[in-house]
Amino acid sequence: MSSQKFETIILGVDPGSIVTGYGVIRQTERSWEPLDFGCICPPRKLKTHERYLVIFEGIDHLIEKYQPQAVSVETQFVYKNVQSALKLGMARGAVMIAAARRGVEVFEYAPTKAKLAVVGNGGASKFQVQKMVQMQLKLSQMPEPADAADALALALCHAHTRRAAYV
Repeated sequence: MSSQKFETIILGVDPGSIVTGYGVIRQTERSWEPLDFGCICPPRKLKTHERYLVIFEGIDHLIEKYQPQAVSVETQFVYKNVQSALKLGMARGAVMIAAARRGVEVFEYAPTKAKLAVVGNGGASKFQVQKMVQMQLKLSQMPEPADAADALALALCHAHTRRAAYV
C-alpha cells in the first residue's frame, strides 16, 4: 500500500455565453474542499467573438492559478432554439480549448448526472443543487449564483466518479 496521499484539483464549469459558472475543489482521500467559485460574465456590449475570448481567458486564468488535474464541463443540452444551442456550444468550445492549451483532461457530464451525483435526483431544482453543494462542501452560505453552484456540482460529480473508480 502506497504512503502517497491522494489529492487532486478539479475545475467544474457550467458554460454559457452570458454567464459561465466555475467551481474549483480539492479532492482528498476523505473529503472535498472548495477553493474558489463564481462566474465569468462577459460584458453584453462586446461582440460575440469577444465574449468567447473573455470566457477563454477567464478559464485559462483559473487553470493557470489552480493547476487542476481535470476540467469537468457540462455537456451541451439540446435546446429547441438552434441559436441558443450554437452559443452554448461555442462557450463549451472556449472552455475545452483553454483546458487543451494547458494539457488538462476534460470530462463531460450531463446536467442530470451532476444533479444525481450531488442531490441523488437527476431532476433536482437549482435550489436543491445549491443546498446540497453547500452541505457537501461545508460552505457557510449557499453558493451564488446558481451557475457557480452548478459548476461546483460538476466538480463534485467528477470527484464522485473518480472515487468510485478507485474504490
